[in-house]
Amino acid sequence: MSITLQNITKYYGQQKAVDRVSFSIPSGQVVGFIGPNGAGKTTIMRIITGFLKADEGEVFVNNMDIKKNSLQVRNQIGYLPENNPLYYDMYVREFLNFVAGIHKLANRRAIIDRVIEMTGLTREQHKKIRQLSKGYKQRVGLAQAIIHNPSVLILDEPTSGLDPNQIIEIRNLISRLGKEKTVMLSTHIMQEVEAICDRIIIINRGQIVADDTPETIRERVKNPVMEFTVEFDNQLSPEQLKQIPYAEKIESLGSKRWLITSREDIRKDIFDFAVKNNIAVLSLEMKQKSLEEIFHQLTTDKS
Repeated sequence: MSITLQNITKYYGQQKAVDRVSFSIPSGQVVGFIGPNGAGKTTIMRIITGFLKADEGEVFVNNMDIKKNSLQVRNQIGYLPENNPLYYDMYVREFLNFVAGIHKLANRRAIIDRVIEMTGLTREQHKKIRQLSKGYKQRVGLAQAIIHNPSVLILDEPTSGLDPNQIIEIRNLISRLGKEKTVMLSTHIMQEVEAICDRIIIINRGQIVADDTPETIRERVKNPVMEFTVEFDNQLSPEQLKQIPYAEKIESLGSKRWLITSREDIRKDIFDFAVKNNIAVLSLEMKQKSLEEIFHQLTTDKS
């Protein structure tokens, strides 16, 4: 396993920010680490990268104990912090050359050319960082995180401040990097998680409340509500549609279209109903509970 946490606990004064968190992430997996503000995401990322020390528990990166091998572990991690600290008076290439020097990289020019191309900074490479938009500053932060070709990437809000086209480009880059590296990213954009993550870890109040693939997490959420939008070739009444097994709520969308809500997958039942009544289904669309709704359900205090 590239990243392993065992019973990590962290206090800020009397407040327990992280409560006995354990998980493992293998190489070649992109993991979305999500939770509400203050849930403990950034704290855990800082513990993994060695910026914070856990009060209890152990962290291993590439089988190395971060307490005993702090410098070696940091050399194998690329980290984009939430606040993306940059030297604004440096030029983009100058800054990346500085970072490459810290890592004692040989053949710096070729390496800098490569990461500039990868992160889409070619047109901005000769500007001072303070002259860049927020989105391009974010790209510089990502470039410094991958410049030493780390085996583990920790990305805290990597697409913050990017426009829609830039978001797609960075998502594609993260997906490519995830094929050969371990990638752990924090984000509040649920579409981003669904687009690029193999797995989701949801944290709330310092504890893991879900850890699985997006599809499995949906299945495990209690009482999943599904909506079915269906169009028939004949006019029907709500009373007729009540013949469909497990149909709970039936709402007319005008003409011959209906919205049917159920806690079961009733697509086959809808077609069986149509055959039985000698009518045709012109269109049928199923909408499952969104990841935003699942996130809300798992992280909302019910007490």
